[in-house]
Amino acid sequence: MRADRILETVLYVDDLGAAEEFYTRVLGLEVYARSPGRQVFFKLAGQMLLLFNPDATVIPPGPDAKLPVPPHGAHGEGHVCFAASGADIAQWKLRLEAAGVAIEADFHWPSGGRSIYFRDPSGNCLEFAEANIWGFEN
Repeated sequence: MRADRILETVLYVDDLGAAEEFYTRVLGLEVYARSPGRQVFFKLAGQMLLLFNPDATVIPPGPDAKLPVPPHGAHGEGHVCFAASGADIAQWKLRLEAAGVAIEADFHWPSGGRSIYFRDPSGNCLEFAEANIWGFEN
């Protein structure tokens, strides 16, 4: 028995409103659920992207909480890589630049595949990459 896929990824953000606006307007994601001041959830193909306010999610649930999710939180920059084809990466680069998002790196890996790196409003490092950088089919 082994874990074989990621179901959710969490990034911690210091401004949920700015983060929600960035992920919806710039990346085109749709909000799946939100809890004001605490979290925003986005549903992608086979995975959830969760944006948490670290100051709110570190507080343990009360004794009457509907869901006994233990506290968790972090401060500082995280990283998420979204899979994209080479052609899509070229389009993402144009879209990001048109939205005023700086591309920090754009290169081809020695083993094949292209990546572009950029930041969200909280400084999290985001990437679009071809799946073959990890040996997966594009």
